[in-house]
Amino acid sequence: MSTPYEKVRRPGGRTPGGEPRRRADAERSIASIVAAALDCFRKDPNVSLSAVAGAAGVSRVTLYAHFPSREDLLDAVLEHSVEQADAALQSQVLDEGPADEAFSLLVRSGWRILERHAFLLAASEGVIAPARRRRHHEKVLARVERVMLRGQEEGVFRTDLPLSWLVTTFYSLLHAAAAEADARHLKVKDIPDILDSTLSSMLRTPVSS
Repeated sequence: MSTPYEKVRRPGGRTPGGEPRRRADAERSIASIVAAALDCFRKDPNVSLSAVAGAAGVSRVTLYAHFPSREDLLDAVLEHSVEQADAALQSQVLDEGPADEAFSLLVRSGWRILERHAFLLAASEGVIAPARRRRHHEKVLARVERVMLRGQEEGVFRTDLPLSWLVTTFYSLLHAAAAEADARHLKVKDIPDILDSTLSSMLRTPVSS
């Protein structure tokens, strides 16, 4: 997301040396707003942008200069959250050992991360288009795809369905589980086992009759 920076020029068209400092100040301001928004949306998915500005310690003018709309702010918060998720998954050992065991670890780790940020699903509903929300997760889903592909190469995961469809099913079921937990149709403590069982069964190579 681009951030507007106005260049103040000295006579003769030279950019003053304070430009890097102003840019750094703007980046710190953006980081403060995103961090405050994350906390505010966690407490209230419908929080006003004025309240977010207050929590970030900036004026409404400053917030709107960086994020002209609620959609822009939520977009930045989603991007930040997914980057955190990707960093967390990067610490997991997913490229070693049997692929089915790595996948089970991935499912459980993925759910723990999603559970912590499930409030963003409610906050972005009707604001961020589903296709755009999906695009935010592409880096994380690339990890899912690599584990699935390794499982296919090892012969433990099915190859009769498109890999892209299997990845989409993973993404959709994790988000469906978050919705079911929010509606109290599933107990949160049971969801890791439910997801692991459902997704692992789905991936298992069909037994030939």
